[in-house]
Amino acid sequence: MRKKPGIVAIAAGALALTLTMVGSEAKPVEHIEISASRFSFEPHEITVKKGDPMILSVRSTDVTHGLVIEELGIRTEVKKGESEDLPITPETAGTFEGKCAHFCGKGHGSMTLVVHVVE
Repeated sequence: MRKKPGIVAIAAGALALTLTMVGSEAKPVEHIEISASRFSFEPHEITVKKGDPMILSVRSTDVTHGLVIEELGIRTEVKKGESEDLPITPETAGTFEGKCAHFCGKGHGSMTLVVHVVE
């Protein structure tokens, strides 16, 4: 039987990566799902911890929506039926208001998401 050196190298690399991850104290990444639909985000308010990495998954259910939270470096646009994963690590505590950044109809101006970043 002939050995395949490429597969052995990949397996060895995966084992080394696994051992490194087990030995390190990396924080788990929190995953928060946010649904955008006329004219609200759900949930419309979230609380996260300063310095903790996370992924905000924004999904649009009906039309194209956007989400902008300048202070957290968030700016995205999401088309109907699609989602966007936004990796962030908040570095400043406070309360930040995000807004829909794509005109979605008459109630667009009241479509907000509040993010509380706590110590």
